[in-house]
Amino acid sequence: MEMFCSRSLLHACFGYSRFVTFFFFLDQFWSPSKSPCCTIEIWVCCNRHKRIIFSIRPSLPKMSDLETPLRPKRKTAVVDFLVQFRWIVVIFVVLPISFTIYFLTYLGDVRSEMKSYKRRQKEHDENVQKVVKRLKERNPSKDGLVCTARKPWIAVGMRNVDYKRARHFEVDLSAFRNVLEIDRERMIAKVEPLVNMGQITRVTVPLNLALAVVAEFDDLTVGGLINGYGIEGSSHIYGLFSDTVVAYEIVLADGRVVRATKDNEYSDLFYAIPWSQGTLGLLVSAEIKLIPIKEYMRLTYKPVVGNLQDIAQAYSDSFASRDGDQDNPEKVPDFVETMIYTPTEAVCMTGRYASKEEAKKKGNVINEVGWWFKPWFYQHAQKALKKGEFVEYIPTREYYHRHTRSIYWEGKLILPFADQWWFRFFLGWMMPPKISLLKATQGEAIRNYYHDMHVIQDMLVPLYKVGNALEWVHHEMEVYPIWLCPHRMYKSPIKTMIYTEPGFEHHHRQGDTHYSQMYTDVGVYYAPGPVLRGEVFDGSEAVRRMESWLIENHGFQPQYAVSELDEKNFWRMFDAGHYEYCRRKYGAVGTFMSVYYKSKKGRKTEKEVQEAEQAILETPSAEVDEPVDY
Repeated sequence: MEMFCSRSLLHACFGYSRFVTFFFFLDQFWSPSKSPCCTIEIWVCCNRHKRIIFSIRPSLPKMSDLETPLRPKRKTAVVDFLVQFRWIVVIFVVLPISFTIYFLTYLGDVRSEMKSYKRRQKEHDENVQKVVKRLKERNPSKDGLVCTARKPWIAVGMRNVDYKRARHFEVDLSAFRNVLEIDRERMIAKVEPLVNMGQITRVTVPLNLALAVVAEFDDLTVGGLINGYGIEGSSHIYGLFSDTVVAYEIVLADGRVVRATKDNEYSDLFYAIPWSQGTLGLLVSAEIKLIPIKEYMRLTYKPVVGNLQDIAQAYSDSFASRDGDQDNPEKVPDFVETMIYTPTEAVCMTGRYASKEEAKKKGNVINEVGWWFKPWFYQHAQKALKKGEFVEYIPTREYYHRHTRSIYWEGKLILPFADQWWFRFFLGWMMPPKISLLKATQGEAIRNYYHDMHVIQDMLVPLYKVGNALEWVHHEMEVYPIWLCPHRMYKSPIKTMIYTEPGFEHHHRQGDTHYSQMYTDVGVYYAPGPVLRGEVFDGSEAVRRMESWLIENHGFQPQYAVSELDEKNFWRMFDAGHYEYCRRKYGAVGTFMSVYYKSKKGRKTEKEVQEAEQAILETPSAEVDEPVDY
């Protein structure tokens, strides 16, 4: 029998009673088969009674293939200290400026909301004409490719936006940040692309309305969620954010302004816009589906203990009926998410809308998580692991933005003590720091450090492969917590950049229907275990392996994150057919950069981009042949 200690703590405490305590923990007691069979805690307490206490408790079995590889220790560099003490800049510079920006933006939004619909629409039309005029001023032989004038550091995503370092032709879209109309009869919200989630929920929730999919962060914009990627706990019902859009208003390369819907003459463009990163035209407004809501969210916290496959199954069972009745509202909750805290512990949360009358019934617990002094949501949910399953009611808008203050759990890395009660009480009202300011105040060295020593990635995988994805993440990255959020991927009449597995409807897997396949966002956001232990970790190589795993398992990587994909593998992951067809048909080639070059890591030279665009124009397939439906 072999025994070893993976964690030890020696603590001595001297006081008036001459109390001396020694704690010695043996975490794993191993059998000859190398399988952990129990955990031994030996407490040696030396005081006036001189007691010795031995405690033995069983531990959960672990699979041998989940053992993480041994890595050598990493040498400490100057940048490590810069990152370690970056909280000083965050507290004294970033937080005050962030709060000021939030406040001024709020005043501007309120001023906009006070305008009449006709006035807002008139200003919108005038701004669209300015965009058209600007596009027509471009000289293709002299000017670079078209980009928005938005500064690279302003975007919430983690990409460096290096493509803007090449020569480009800027078009200013900064005026497009108004909610144009809330149509309660059609249940449609017409909004401009820079409207963010905090702004739109402030308008809709008091009307007992909301977007069908409301992304968690206040600063996420409609344009980014459409052209890129957007998900929320209701996506298992409504799909991704772009799936809830009814119509797009697009300015094409030649200056034409078109309205694309799924059943008009621009239906091909309608299906090509999502995930295109603004490379088909400039989005100037969108009409998005609204749903009726209630004042509160009745949230159930259910702890799960087991291995990663057990957790994946419990997560699936929390929202996907095993009898295939996925469209039954009695069996499917309104909101779903799961947070995995360790390889053996998770909390599944399911929510249903509830009225004010129900929430305020005697005995019900109301938790207003939006107050600045409240515990961070992910830490509050973790309490279920100790107290067991419990239910509480959260005001709906506060629930929508539950992860904003803590930036999920990234706030713990930015400000290690920001989750403490004293910080929350005295300075929590300034949280969160604006991600754009965090990016603006980091130099090249710190930015590269985060790319190598930190992971912010989403893995979109079929629901039945979630367990395998979790095991892969544990073995290769060892990042915790992990966020799980399901979403439907619809089988569209046209094969778009992301698409369902061929023949999925014949397998009748859990969560699937005849018209949609259930996917899951496996959100991996934190410093990997090896980095926290001071070991060598190659972040770029880990992301490459992740991308290869996704390609092999029909998964997808949202391109807001840093990508290591080369062009060949990019188009192995995504389908180019319909996208390239629309690029040529609507004149985007030679005017807007292709989606791969916008996503590519590293600097893009003007020559590199021009050669890539010219190669597309010269390929035999440049003749516009409509792609075959699938």
